[in-house]
Amino acid sequence: MMENRAIYEPEHEELRRAVRKFFQAELMPNIAKWEEDGIIPKELWRKAGEMGILCPTVSEEYGGAGGGFLHLSIIDEELGYTGQSSFTIQTHTDIVASYIEALGTDEQKKRWLPRMVTGEMIGAIAMTEPHAGSDLKNINTTAKRDGDEFVIKGQKTYITNGINADLVIVVCKTAPELGRNGVSLIVVDGTRPGFDRGKRLKKIGMKASDTAELFFDDVRVPVSNLLGTENGGFKQVMHEIPKERLSIATIAMSSAQKAFDTTVEFVKDRVVFGKPLIEFQNTQFKLAELKAQLTVGWAHLDHCIARHIKGELTSDEAAIAKLFNTELQCRVVDECLQLHGGWGYMAETPIARMYTDARVRRIAGGSSEIMKMLIARTL
Repeated sequence: MMENRAIYEPEHEELRRAVRKFFQAELMPNIAKWEEDGIIPKELWRKAGEMGILCPTVSEEYGGAGGGFLHLSIIDEELGYTGQSSFTIQTHTDIVASYIEALGTDEQKKRWLPRMVTGEMIGAIAMTEPHAGSDLKNINTTAKRDGDEFVIKGQKTYITNGINADLVIVVCKTAPELGRNGVSLIVVDGTRPGFDRGKRLKKIGMKASDTAELFFDDVRVPVSNLLGTENGGFKQVMHEIPKERLSIATIAMSSAQKAFDTTVEFVKDRVVFGKPLIEFQNTQFKLAELKAQLTVGWAHLDHCIARHIKGELTSDEAAIAKLFNTELQCRVVDECLQLHGGWGYMAETPIARMYTDARVRRIAGGSSEIMKMLIARTL
C-alpha cells in the first residue's frame, strides 16, 4: 500500500528505494546494540546527511537538495517501515530545520542549515517542562533581555535528541506577564556556558532515541539567535505544528503497515494444530479487518498530504490525521502481537519493538485527548 500511490511520481519512488536500502544497510543491523546503549551514534547522522536523507526540503542555497514535502514524506514513511522509530531524524528534519526554514533570517539559515543537512549539527526543540506540556502559556523557562543578549533560565524535560543535540530551539517566556502572547523561540548552541544536559531518560520504547532533561542556568545567547519575532512564539508554533502532526501521522501509518506485513509473513509460516495459522478463519478475519483499516488510513493520509501541498490543510484536519493514524497504529500493532502469541512477547522480536515504540505516538506532538479538543472546537 505504500508504493505506487497517486500522490507520488517516479522520482519519489526512486528515493524510496534508496532510503529503504540505506536503512536496511546502516540502521537495522545495529539497532539492537544502539538500544542497549540508549543512543544513536553521531556517525549514522553524518552518513544519513551524505545520503541526502536529512532536511531534503532545504534549498540549494543553504546546502540542501531543494526538494518538496513529498520527499520528506517518503523518508518518514521509510523510517516508519523499518519497524523502529529510534532514529529521530523526524525531530531534526521535520521540526527543527522546518522552523529555521520558515522563521529564520538569511544569516541564521546560512549559519545552521548547511550543517544540519550534512548531519554535522543535530537539532532538538525544547518545549515540554516538568509541569507544562501542550499548554505553552504555562511554561516557566524565561529569557530576559540584557543588552544585546538573552539570559535564559529554566528546565525542560522529555527532549528528543537531548543528548546528541548541537542546536536546541528553546521555547521561552520573554514577557511572562503576557501569558502565551509573551512566548519566544530562541536557538541555543549546545556548548553555551550554563547549558547542561541531565541524565538520559529511560523509556519503555524507542530505546535508542536519546531523550533527556535540559537545564538552563543563566545561559547567555545573542539576540541574533531569536527565531522569528519576539513574543510571537505561540503563533509561530501554532502555524508550524499542523505539518508536524501530519509527519507523525505519516510515520505512524507506515509503522502500522510494517507490523501488518510482518504478521502476514509470520502467520503463513507458523503451524498450529497441524496447519499454518493463516488458514484459521479467526486469523483471516483479524487480518482482513486490519487491511481494511489500513487501506482507509492510507487514502486519508494521501488526501491530507495533497491538502498540505496546496496550502489548504487546516489545524483540525491535521489533528484528525494525527489522532486517527496514531490510534490505528496502536490497534494494529496490538492485534499483530496477539497473532504472534508468546513469540510476540519476547523483547528481541520485531513485533515487540513495534509494540513498545508505538505507544508514544498517541502522546508526542499533542496527545490524542488534545487532538480531540482541537477537533471538537470546530463542531
